[in-house]
Amino acid sequence: MTQTHDSNIITRNYFDSLLLEMRHFDAVIPDTSFTLFGEKFKTPIMMAALSHLNKCHPAGLEEMARGALAAGAVMWSGMGEDEEIERICKTGAKTIKIIKPHFDNAEILREIAWAEKVGCFAVGVDIDHAFNGSGQYDNIFGTVPLSGKTTEELASFVKASNVPFIIKGVLSTKDAKKCLDIGVAGIVVSHHHGLMDYAVPPLAVLHDICRLIKGKIPIFVDCGIESGMDAYKAMALGATAVSVGRAMMGPLTDGGATAVTQKINEMTAQLAGTMARTAVPNVNSMDRTVIHYSHKITRSGKPPTSMWNHDKGSQPK
Repeated sequence: MTQTHDSNIITRNYFDSLLLEMRHFDAVIPDTSFTLFGEKFKTPIMMAALSHLNKCHPAGLEEMARGALAAGAVMWSGMGEDEEIERICKTGAKTIKIIKPHFDNAEILREIAWAEKVGCFAVGVDIDHAFNGSGQYDNIFGTVPLSGKTTEELASFVKASNVPFIIKGVLSTKDAKKCLDIGVAGIVVSHHHGLMDYAVPPLAVLHDICRLIKGKIPIFVDCGIESGMDAYKAMALGATAVSVGRAMMGPLTDGGATAVTQKINEMTAQLAGTMARTAVPNVNSMDRTVIHYSHKITRSGKPPTSMWNHDKGSQPK
């Protein structure tokens, strides 16, 4: 029986409900490269800010970084020891470190400084992992106490960072506006792999967030990205780039860095193929009017009004 409350299933269904026009006039071989914080990459398909991957491969995230480097992709890292992020950066992969919202702000500031020292080209804080399901502050493994953060606290982390600072876990225009207000360099639209039941799919709120941001900072999307087609849909709706998490864990387990590189390349090729068949020459030329919403997954037979109410000529009748 389908678990209708499961945010991951809801997100997958939303991805699969999005259909694409084919466009062939003036189509060219597409360019999938993109530039982030002054660095150029071959693909907008990035790693997700994962943690504790030693069960997948003895070298864990370090091996994942080697795969990302070979594919010309951005590496992200989540929770881990100081030595781990240092080893990741030593692979040469351009890496973004996402820090947990520790109860002790001094620990967050220390991790920001360490990430900068070992060579991360951006850092950030994961704001959506502060509470447990009972409304109390979470405590990872019983040894890492977390807490919610005020706007003022988050602003202090932005000011303390000497590299671009990113907020991960934005799933509303309200939080996106606060991110702009405190001067963040980018946001990750995410529900943290279904941390809360019935969470809105990232792509369902992405358009409204993009209208608010107006291109001032990059917008990244994670949760459920499994293919180059998923990446295309996210980027057509306004994402600058996407992060892939669980879909990379299998390749890492089965074949290490080589398999990770192959998976990124396969997804990038699928992205390029879809760009070619929709006449999109590069990642800066994505057009959301190519997206149509399948009527079949809604009880009323109509698409959610929030997806279409700002478009002209795209709303199904």
